[in-house]
Amino acid sequence: MRADIRGIFSFGLILFGLLSAATPPAMGHHSFAAFNMTAEKTVTGVISKVQWTNPHIWIWVDVPNGKGGIDAFGFEGMSPNFLERRNWTRKTLNAGDTITIVYRPLQDGAHGGMFVSAKTADGK
Repeated sequence: MRADIRGIFSFGLILFGLLSAATPPAMGHHSFAAFNMTAEKTVTGVISKVQWTNPHIWIWVDVPNGKGGIDAFGFEGMSPNFLERRNWTRKTLNAGDTITIVYRPLQDGAHGGMFVSAKTADGK
C-alpha cells in the first residue's frame, strides 16, 4: 500500500511539472482600454488631491465648467517609481496648485483620463 501512495505522489509530481512547463508565463499588464488613445484634451483647474500610490498616482483637479460651477476631474498618472526616477516627489504637485493638464480622455465621457503632461502656474 505504501508503494501505491508513493507511485501516486510521484505521478502527481511529474504531471504537475509537465503542466507547469507547458503553461505560458503569466504577464502582468495595464490596459489602456478605458482611454481614448487617439485624442488629447486640455483643462486648467486647481488640484484638490494627489494620491501618490501604486500602481499609478491619481491627480484630482477642480475645473470650472463654464456654468458657474466646478467639475471634479481625475487623472491617472504613472507609477511613483517611474516619476521618482524623473525627479518628481510627493511634493511636486500639491492641493491648491493651479495646473493645466493634457490628457487622453476616458472612453465613457466621464471627467478625466490618462495624464499625458502638465504645466503649473509658474510654468514648470
